[in-house]
Amino acid sequence: KSVVSRGLLAGGMLTQEEIDKCREAFERFDKDGSGTIDAWELKETLKAMGQNPTDEEVFQMLSQVDDDGSGSIEFPEFLKVIEAQKEASAAQNDESDLIDAFVAMGGLTDKSGHVEAEKLRRTIKAFELTVDIDRLIEETDTDGSGEIDYDEFKGMFN
Repeated sequence: KSVVSRGLLAGGMLTQEEIDKCREAFERFDKDGSGTIDAWELKETLKAMGQNPTDEEVFQMLSQVDDDGSGSIEFPEFLKVIEAQKEASAAQNDESDLIDAFVAMGGLTDKSGHVEAEKLRRTIKAFELTVDIDRLIEETDTDGSGEIDYDEFKGMFN
């Protein structure tokens, strides 16, 4: 394994299987065998991996990882792009799960509205979750309104 592979694996973002797939895709689109891919090749590689970045996103990705300013990226730089994409996707999924929970409890999809503290209390107890919900509500609902807005709701889970 290369130093890069070991480093990324230690970081836990990409699995060995993902790194192997990245290498396959990278080599398939490195048409001239130079060991680098340019912006166009990067876009085609990402499309082949199931993503659909805009030209602007591709150039932004390239500029973030093109450490040597060559206008193209080597495989270790390519792994950085994939890792950043994976992190962004995970963060987006976390946020959408939180919004889904907020809506299920009475909030709105645009993060407006609120959750009734009493409904939250009943739900936690109905599911027999081992959460000190009274303390959590007391800490979160600082104005004592009995209503928890999205930011307060989000704060409960961080």
